[in-house]
Amino acid sequence: MQTTGWEDEFREYVRARGPALLRAAHQLTGHPLDAEDLLQNALTKTYLAWDRIEDRGALDGYVRRAMVNINISQWRRRRLEEYPSDDLPELCCTFEEPHGDVHEQLEQALEELPERMRAAIVLRYYEDMTEPEIARTLGISVGTVKSTVSRAMSKLRNALGLPSHGHGS
Repeated sequence: MQTTGWEDEFREYVRARGPALLRAAHQLTGHPLDAEDLLQNALTKTYLAWDRIEDRGALDGYVRRAMVNINISQWRRRRLEEYPSDDLPELCCTFEEPHGDVHEQLEQALEELPERMRAAIVLRYYEDMTEPEIARTLGISVGTVKSTVSRAMSKLRNALGLPSHGHGS
C-alpha cells in the first residue's frame, strides 16, 4: 500500500512526540492505561484533521487540547453515573517513608485529586490556560475555576507536606 507524504509526516510526528504526549495524557488521567487510550483517541482526531492543520508547530497544542476535551467528555459521562465529592476520603497510606523525587510525589498527589480538580490544575499549570479559558473548557464559571484551583492547590500542598498559605488573601 502506498502512503501519501502527509501520512509519513504524521507517523514521524507520533514517533517523535509520542512519549511527551503520553506523559501529558497520564497527567490528565492519572492512570497509564487510560492515558494510552486518551492519547490514541486524540491522535485519531489529529489524523483525521491533519490536512486542515496548517501550522505544524501547533500540533502539540492541538493534540493536548483534543486530549483535554476527550477527557472532559468522558469525565462528564461518568459524573452522571457517580456521586463525586470534593472531600477526599481518608488515605490508607501517607508519605512517611521516603519516596522518589518531588516530581514523582507531585504525580502521585495529582492522581489522588478528584477529576475536576486534576483537570483544572493540569489546564492551569501544565497547559498555561487562563481562568476564563479553563471555565469555557470545563463548562463551569470562572469563580468555580478559582475555588477549584485553590482547593486543589491546598490538597497538593498537604499531600507534599508543604506549608499551606493563609486564608486571608
